[in-house]
Amino acid sequence: MVPFTKQFEGQLVPEWKDSFVDYSQLKKDLKKIHLLTNGVEKEHTETSLINTIKSSLGKLSIFGNKEPERPRAIKVHRKLASSVSNSDVYETELLETISDDTGAAKEFFMCLDTQLNKVNQFYKTKEKEFLERGECLKKQMEILIEVKDAFNQKQANGESTQESKEDDSISCTISCEEDSVKSRTEEIELQEYCLEDLKNNGAEKLESPRSQEPTKINKKDSKMKTDSGRVFSCHGRKLKIKIPLTNPSRKFSAISYFIKEDLINQSSSKKRGPDGVNKLRISKKTLNHAEKMIKGALTELYKGLNYLKTYRNLNMLAFMKILKKFEKVTGKQILPIYLKVVESSYFNSSDKVINLSDEVEELFIKHFAGENRRKAMKYLKPHHRKESHSVTFFIGLFTGCFVALLAGYIIVAHLTGMYKRHTENTFYMETAYPVLSMFGLLFLHLFLYGCNIFMWRKARINYSFIFELGTKNELKFRDVFLICTASMSVIAGVMFVHLLLLAKGYSFGQVQVIPGLLLLVFFLILFCPLNIFYKSSRYRFISVIRNIVFSPLYKVVMLDFFMADQLCSQVPMLRNLEYIACYYITGSYTTQDYGYCMRVKYYRDLAYAVSFLPYYWRAMQCARRWFDEGETSHLVNLGKYVSAMLAAGTKVAYEKERSIGWLCLVVAMSSIATVYQLYWDFVKDWGLFQHNSNNPWLRNQLMLRQKSIYYFSMVLNLVLRLAWVQTVVHSSFEHVDYRVTGLFLAALEVIRRGHWNFYRLENEHLNNAGKFRAVKTVPLPFREVDEED
Repeated sequence: MVPFTKQFEGQLVPEWKDSFVDYSQLKKDLKKIHLLTNGVEKEHTETSLINTIKSSLGKLSIFGNKEPERPRAIKVHRKLASSVSNSDVYETELLETISDDTGAAKEFFMCLDTQLNKVNQFYKTKEKEFLERGECLKKQMEILIEVKDAFNQKQANGESTQESKEDDSISCTISCEEDSVKSRTEEIELQEYCLEDLKNNGAEKLESPRSQEPTKINKKDSKMKTDSGRVFSCHGRKLKIKIPLTNPSRKFSAISYFIKEDLINQSSSKKRGPDGVNKLRISKKTLNHAEKMIKGALTELYKGLNYLKTYRNLNMLAFMKILKKFEKVTGKQILPIYLKVVESSYFNSSDKVINLSDEVEELFIKHFAGENRRKAMKYLKPHHRKESHSVTFFIGLFTGCFVALLAGYIIVAHLTGMYKRHTENTFYMETAYPVLSMFGLLFLHLFLYGCNIFMWRKARINYSFIFELGTKNELKFRDVFLICTASMSVIAGVMFVHLLLLAKGYSFGQVQVIPGLLLLVFFLILFCPLNIFYKSSRYRFISVIRNIVFSPLYKVVMLDFFMADQLCSQVPMLRNLEYIACYYITGSYTTQDYGYCMRVKYYRDLAYAVSFLPYYWRAMQCARRWFDEGETSHLVNLGKYVSAMLAAGTKVAYEKERSIGWLCLVVAMSSIATVYQLYWDFVKDWGLFQHNSNNPWLRNQLMLRQKSIYYFSMVLNLVLRLAWVQTVVHSSFEHVDYRVTGLFLAALEVIRRGHWNFYRLENEHLNNAGKFRAVKTVPLPFREVDEED
């Protein structure tokens, strides 16, 4: 049977962990009482036996009186706290000696009262937050229903022939001046985050498990957070409607959208109402966006209410368990007394959350599921995919195939001397080997990501919430391992056959197309439109890469800059990809001229530019985040990537002209960049070196129990960050081609990045937990003018 402590920790909401009952601390306090009670247990045994016999005889006696009611061991006082918290506070008074050490019992009940008060306060705060959100959503639904009714009525009546030729729309009167294109573009900026989430989850029916809660925005504190919008009147209500575009991050699309809207509204402004007020057209597409936003907000509210139900049930069970343990240890019947107080406390007696949850269900079923409850529950309570044993079987099967094929490849390569220096097989190392090394680095990185997922789950780090992954595009660690083993089995098999054909006497020209076809097949699978091979995950990956490439135009979210950091560790892979693409696209494989791409100047310059691209993309993301959020820390982070680009540039110059001056400059720039990166790794990304921390050189909260792991990780990260020294020293293994040495160093950087990933997500999770962010609130489309300000 699983202990309750593990069940409790496994079912609680990770971001609300600190607000739950501290069951472990209560057990520690109870253990102190248990140790003190054991010392005098024998003395009480005889007395309790005599008392038992007397009580039994009293019950059997005809003239025996009824047993008097036992005096209460404790009394729980309830008093109103200060007007600030406006919440009941409970204090327990000991009416009789519970154990030999009264101080231990007082300490236990003091801790118990503190936990009860904490749970009540947190529950009341969250309940108030969700109730306010629920009332707001009810008003939004009323407005949406009114606007849709007006739209349907207009379609039924068929207003004018000229308007029917245009896109479906309704006309509402404008009650104030329209905003400029710039101000409305800034309005779009306000809701970029929401739109990107809606776009990513639109195909998933908004099934993302968790995301951030809303934060109150002070308009004076940051840029582009104005609440501009068009004010219109519909059914006697003055409203603002704020609907983001399908892709709000593209400025040109936003501006062109509003220019088009202005032209349409200007053309319809000639048609004035009886009071001479301009009319504003609201398209069907705009209403669909509004409906989607409200639908997403209802889904997230329902999730938050379910988390609050879980919070109540788990805490109630924890109180019951610890009180039963207390009775078992001390023999005092305090369970009925204290449990009655807990049951009557606010967090357990309030039914507002249950009522609101039922109302949200009814709203969703009625307006978004066509009165179909089963369909609505698929949105509100999405079921996670069950892990199949067949996945584990195929992982083992493909792993065995990969090991066997790789062993065969290594044996044939050794017999033919392909990887030795100064051999006649330079052509193979220049053409086929880059394909193998590129795939090797890519899938090593993916394998380490699978290991990260496994470790995050073990540490209860909610990576799917941090990355805003839905249930359809979220890969489990078994899925990642299956992709890695299957892909590497295919790659090892194809390269083994390719090398075997060369060993048997086939010319390079006859088999040179095989590595290119292998790369083409993988690209076709990546862009395949069919719903096979994890389509939703593949397309999410493509969208993230698009966001990175056009990073100044897209609002940067966690997944985007996390993936860009991964690309910074894959520069050798990107250079191999550029070289292979050049080799096959220019047709050099037909003439077997592998040096063509390095002789032509613009191809050579492109190869060098690829080395800078990941750092440039990451720097642009930092600039965009500074532009959006106004925090100077993003500019400091931008400086880190600029220093990395300068270090890479000096290395490129040193490769062209190997002089003492360039060597000194390489060492100086690389050293500055390394110190910069180490500081950011330890202090910013990992959150270590906190002042006045309970854990020296670390931070107060640690997900791993062994502190030595953190110290070892810091040393390992330092050592792997210094791998650039080898590029200056140019040391290599004896009789081994320098490309193999380069692959080994590139693999070390990939391993360092996989190791870095765990602590980066750990720090992000702790930041979310510190702010109790477990659910998000989707920005709402309608706003009544009377309610503003």
